[in-house]
Amino acid sequence: MLQGPYSSLDRDRPLIRLPFTDFAVVTVLLPLVGFIGCLFISLMYHFEDSTYTHCQVSNYLPSISAAISLIPERYIWRCCIGLHSAPRYLVTAAYFSFYRRRFAKRLPELLLSGLALLCSLAENTGLLLLTYVASTETYSVHKYGFIVFIVSSLLHMLITCRLWHVIRKHYVNPEEITSYRWKSRLFVFNVSCCLVAAYFFRRHNKYCETGVYTLFAFFEYLVVFSNMAFHMTAFWDFGSKEVIVATPPEDKRY
Repeated sequence: MLQGPYSSLDRDRPLIRLPFTDFAVVTVLLPLVGFIGCLFISLMYHFEDSTYTHCQVSNYLPSISAAISLIPERYIWRCCIGLHSAPRYLVTAAYFSFYRRRFAKRLPELLLSGLALLCSLAENTGLLLLTYVASTETYSVHKYGFIVFIVSSLLHMLITCRLWHVIRKHYVNPEEITSYRWKSRLFVFNVSCCLVAAYFFRRHNKYCETGVYTLFAFFEYLVVFSNMAFHMTAFWDFGSKEVIVATPPEDKRY
């Protein structure tokens, strides 16, 4: 029997098959490596420009906005976030599908799942906005992108912790219990760092004290790192799953 260049067996074989754990690690490493790289370059080569503030007092760390707004830092960060954004949207859809199955008969949690979906989409979109519109280009747009990112991120983490609290009460999977505990810890830590960062930011603008903006920048870093770690808990949530790209069988095409 003659066969063409692609047999039915070849056609049905997955084109890409990747463990979700590897997928999650790569997705989180992209912004992590990008940010550390931008911070290093800013401190080594653009220290004065990246640490300058309107108060003109001594400052030792750049804010995130300053660290990603100079060149070449701007392009490094945009490249990493551009590659990171598509997988993040895919993970958002995966979580919504996961919640729909778990809470098919629980209307309150199903509604919260939809709200979590919207918050996650807003968080990712806000991140893209503040990334591709630098503070040195259009400050107001960058600022609103940052606000959307922070607010939607906190709401998403809060709703996610609530949903996983319900999951923990009705299921005994060890990975899911571990995931819930780390989500809760990281959410509390993230909120605490947000409040401390806001305090130092306000104090810097009001009193222009030496080193206060450095403390703001440090806690801003912790906000971002804890946000990344929170999303990394997908490692436990989908540990046994795989990301597959495959051709659908012919008899399922309509």
